[in-house]
Amino acid sequence: MTTTTRQDAVKKPPKTMVDDLADIVGRERVLVSKPDRLAYQVDCWPRGIIRTRGRDLDHHCPAAIVQPANESEVTGLVRWARKTGTPLVPFGAGSGVCGGVLADETKVVVDVKRMDRIVETRADDMTVRVQAGAIGMPFEEELQRRGFTLGHFPSSIYCSSIGGWVAARGAGQFSSLYGKIEDMVASLRVVTGTGEVLDTAADPLADRPRQMASQAGPDLTQLFVGSEGTLGVLTEATFNMARKPNHRFYRGFKFPDVETALDAIRDMMQAGLRPAVVRLYDALDTLLHKSSDAEKGSSDVPPGLLRNLRKLAFDKVPDAVTSKVREQVRKATHAVVGRVLGNPLALNSLTNVLPKECLLVVGFEGSSPLVEDEAQYAFDLLGRYGLDLGPGPGLHWLENRYNVSYKQSPMYDAGAFVDTMEVSTSWSKVLELYHTVREALAPHVLVMAHFSHVYPYGSSIYFTFSGFGADMDETLERYDATWKAGLDAVASVGASVAHHHGVGESKAPWSHHDHRGGRQAFDALKAAFDPDGIMNPGKVYL
Repeated sequence: MTTTTRQDAVKKPPKTMVDDLADIVGRERVLVSKPDRLAYQVDCWPRGIIRTRGRDLDHHCPAAIVQPANESEVTGLVRWARKTGTPLVPFGAGSGVCGGVLADETKVVVDVKRMDRIVETRADDMTVRVQAGAIGMPFEEELQRRGFTLGHFPSSIYCSSIGGWVAARGAGQFSSLYGKIEDMVASLRVVTGTGEVLDTAADPLADRPRQMASQAGPDLTQLFVGSEGTLGVLTEATFNMARKPNHRFYRGFKFPDVETALDAIRDMMQAGLRPAVVRLYDALDTLLHKSSDAEKGSSDVPPGLLRNLRKLAFDKVPDAVTSKVREQVRKATHAVVGRVLGNPLALNSLTNVLPKECLLVVGFEGSSPLVEDEAQYAFDLLGRYGLDLGPGPGLHWLENRYNVSYKQSPMYDAGAFVDTMEVSTSWSKVLELYHTVREALAPHVLVMAHFSHVYPYGSSIYFTFSGFGADMDETLERYDATWKAGLDAVASVGASVAHHHGVGESKAPWSHHDHRGGRQAFDALKAAFDPDGIMNPGKVYL
């Protein structure tokens, strides 16, 4: 990639702005240095990573970052923003992959991570109140210490926030049993764009249980789930919990092809069974999964080739070697990767001659001994379609399920990019969606897929793809072409362009395909909750 650094300076925010913000949150909680602003200019959207790797370093710098300590300070910030016409961008942990928290020099980022307490746990009601800035894994570990689980386990659980889960309408790896985040959330507290605090469970006439939905009118909670900070700043959520599981049963199955495996999964789900984990890898992903088994890795990104190339370029060169030689090795590695990924259509065509066998990982868990009977019934059903491989593949997946989040940097080090596209549809269209998107992506990137987040009525497909460009501009061009081709293909099938990563800026041009009349409903919500348009503008819908 190019190493040219942009020279245009990041403008300093006006002193009056800094003083106003300091009056609300304290001067030490107003961040305006260039390093701070650079740190908050991107989330984990690969397009931003490509630009950063190409030394394009100040493309989305906010005017300032503020770190409120409580809901009262958030309210003060929103009222200030409304008075001054300054857009705000709510920020959790920055682990999103769709550009949902991108700002610019006219916007102030509101980082809520200081608001991270578990406020209340009601064991009898099976509910927990938690502030929006809490990070996923510490939160889940504390729930388990108390004998409960939320059941929400995204791959980003170590580096994502509760508020981000709700804002992006996230799904965890165990969604087939526990549901997506919208199935778990009972109520929310939000500081809307008007500067008012809205508690979606508030009832002035009775102390009704917080998890019980009102029978009067629409459910306000669900209006804010998936809104990505465009209607207000989420400060607190109440969730329904489950008992911590103490029974677990995992298996692997091999099927002759994707079609047979999907028939088996659909029959299992429509029989009323509720596995915690269902992950079906297509032929290429299955092949890579076998390779990564030997390395104790994960198959969600191509494991062997690019990892070894990275080691060749960086790990195998002695420290005493001059930087000039090291740079030559890096360039040679870059060239090899370019030859491998530079002709993706030919590379993808080779996958057509691979064995069509597919690996399924399935797991059941729960707090009742009855889960063993449910698991055995499911394993018997799946065994009528494919070969039972025993518990090994399932337990291996369980042990390594978070590894993928830490294996993408070597791809970028080698001059490539990697990304994922999670889409969903009904069972009657799932194969059409799979083949249509694969065909659309094939000219641009190396593509593989796995099927996860399955339900009685349909499934998500999680496409993983990798591409290459000679420099930053060429890489961005290929990246943008890939996403346009893929999401155009999804829209042509009539499927959903997003399942659990949110929309942000990445998918906003395609949002209108998902919900007929959705734009009109969104505009009406903005008029009611954010009449001045100050809350995270440009996200969800263009």
